[in-house]
Amino acid sequence: MADAVSTLGLQIEVVRASDAQGIEAAFATLVRNKVDALVVGADPFFFFRRIQFATLATRHAIPAVYTVREYPQAGCLMSYGTNLPEVFRQLGIYTGRILKGAKPTDLPVVQSTKFDFVINLTTARALGIEVPPTLLARADEVIE
Repeated sequence: MADAVSTLGLQIEVVRASDAQGIEAAFATLVRNKVDALVVGADPFFFFRRIQFATLATRHAIPAVYTVREYPQAGCLMSYGTNLPEVFRQLGIYTGRILKGAKPTDLPVVQSTKFDFVINLTTARALGIEVPPTLLARADEVIE
């Protein structure tokens, strides 16, 4: 991400949070520094705080992208990432092979090939963002 951002002549600011108050403090920092957008990394703790993210990002008018579809389903702007049901299906296949005697070290590495792009149009409107029709057409799901 750092390489892509520098190519565009933009800057990255990394903020970290490990509890609910840390998320509040991170948003305060983002607001104070007048960031244009936010990318939230994959993290189980963040996943379970997705309503807090949706509330804070909308309150502070910070467009944000997340890693899984459950974020925009909870009111966040958009997500692009691995399709989790597909990941769990692959996990089941691997588990079955191991239970049938395959050695884990003999199994090939599998990379995700199915990704989900979800846009919450209601949140986009609340943020004053007009999503181009071409982007809406590319989305796997548009929440209205």
